Amino acid sequence: MTTTTPMRAGHGLAYGLLGLPLAFVALPLYVLLPNHYAREFGMPLATLGAVLLAARLFDAFTDPLLGRLADHLFGRSVRAVLAVGAVSAAVLALGLTSLFFPLVRGADALIAWALVALLITYTAYSQLSIAHQSWGARLGGDELQRGRIVAWREGAALVGVVLASVLPALLGLPVMLSVFAVALLLGWWCWALAPRPVLQEAGVYRPPQHTSLWRPWGRPAFRRLLAVFMLNGIASAIPATLVLFFIQDRLQAPPAQEPMFLAAYFVCAALSIPLWLRAVARWGLARTWLAGMLLAIAVFVWTAFLGAGDMLPFLVVCALSGVALGTDLALPSALLAGVIAAEGDSGQHEGAYFGWWNFATKLNLALAAGLALPLLGWWGYTPGTRSEEGLQTLGWAYAVLPCLLKLLAAGALFLLVLRPARRAASA
Repeated sequence: MTTTTPMRAGHGLAYGLLGLPLAFVALPLYVLLPNHYAREFGMPLATLGAVLLAARLFDAFTDPLLGRLADHLFGRSVRAVLAVGAVSAAVLALGLTSLFFPLVRGADALIAWALVALLITYTAYSQLSIAHQSWGARLGGDELQRGRIVAWREGAALVGVVLASVLPALLGLPVMLSVFAVALLLGWWCWALAPRPVLQEAGVYRPPQHTSLWRPWGRPAFRRLLAVFMLNGIASAIPATLVLFFIQDRLQAPPAQEPMFLAAYFVCAALSIPLWLRAVARWGLARTWLAGMLLAIAVFVWTAFLGAGDMLPFLVVCALSGVALGTDLALPSALLAGVIAAEGDSGQHEGAYFGWWNFATKLNLALAAGLALPLLGWWGYTPGTRSEEGLQTLGWAYAVLPCLLKLLAAGALFLLVLRPARRAASA
């Protein structure tokens, strides 16, 4: 596939389908698992937060190294990328299963099991994700084309998230894990048939430079974009960690209604992506992302005023927040691909860029779990509580704090990305 030919639907699906199982596993890891260990095994929030923080920090700090590995594999051949991806997929399926069905009992043994299983699962997940993202960035194209490539991946990812959000409640964890394994196998097979990225000139193998691990940090455009991405990411990571606690304790919704809220959020996000791509064609990637941030703030802040029984208003908030989520999913990675191309690093250093990019994502999730959960416990909230003080604390942490962080991210996007781009265009 050339960089000037629009991606056909079959090609886009072949590349993007692996995003389905990768997102499928992300929701159990980041949303279901904390709630599962707190309620099913009685793990205290402070202990759970410490385990998740340690595992996610390890995961975050290994991502740049995995990014360098991806560049090395792409330098060898596409076949090497796919072979290592197949091994990672197998480890990922086994690791996720072991997390939800531990083979040990007892508080100390369970903590150790969860930590080790998380480290293994996160490493496999990160390797596969970085290689897949780097592949998409290496396909090239203009802003709209890059947006479409990411949209295929994130559109499939949203289908995976919806499946992961409804299957545990409807059919149970064993069925969810079986569907995940089948989807992972199918996704890897389609990836192997997807359009090949353009590797180095004439297929000549040239190992990435020894400085490639740190190369992105020498690019001011990358540093500015990453700052925006991190602020926006922590704003999203906090409610992702707390959403089930909010639904169960603040709204006091029946368990059968939990999948409805998550499904509305992610289905609306999937449906919104084609509309946001039309906006990209008119406004560009950065302005469209800013519009999505402002929409998210305007909608989500109302959750601070919701209480027991407010299921319908929360469903509306979930749907509209999902529409705003479409920009967070499809546009930042496309902006990063543009930075890579503009800096002349295409074809050799995508893995390094996406390694640090995923490092920022994981760091946000680590901070959200490692700080938000213990702080909630110290400030009077425990799962299952009905105390006014505890529920008020949960509401502020879930609704108000993310909106403040999202507002900071919107301001940073305008000052650090949009304004420099406007100056460069007028120069």
